[in-house]
Amino acid sequence: MSHDSLKHLTEMDPLTLESLLTRYGQEVWNYAFFITKNRVMSDDITQDVFIQVYRHVTSFRGEASVKTWLMKITRNISYNYRNSAFFKKVFLINIVSGEHNHSAEQSFIEKEATNAVWEQVFNLPTKYREVLVLHAKYQLSIKEIADILKIPQGTVKSRLFTARKKMSVLLKKEEFR
Repeated sequence: MSHDSLKHLTEMDPLTLESLLTRYGQEVWNYAFFITKNRVMSDDITQDVFIQVYRHVTSFRGEASVKTWLMKITRNISYNYRNSAFFKKVFLINIVSGEHNHSAEQSFIEKEATNAVWEQVFNLPTKYREVLVLHAKYQLSIKEIADILKIPQGTVKSRLFTARKKMSVLLKKEEFR
């Protein structure tokens, strides 16, 4: 499926949805995890993203890539989850109970997150972590990141510069431990 294949789509059929899920499902889950730092919530968010896509495909106007559109939806839903009282309760319960559900994808992300570099990424403030992840991991352009975050491109550039600088300092500290 090309990035442009949804440009003229007015209805979502199950095959197209399955194709989107196959192509972008893991990236949606990963981005949700980077925002929430919670595996169970990331599963729910991923499901909600694709339900929204299925229900509201006509809102895709083809002004951005499908990937950018999905990341924007993922971000909005992730922040809604993260800010809800339900998320706070579940997150605290999971921390206290040590509850872990591990799928193959989750195990991969957990392994990646234990890598020293990703541990340091998680130590960055959200506004810096988010631009760094969208740029480095998802290889989105400055313009695409600005569209997703609804901030000026100059702000994205500034945050990206600061994130890289902070990462450099964090990694140097880690090196000397």
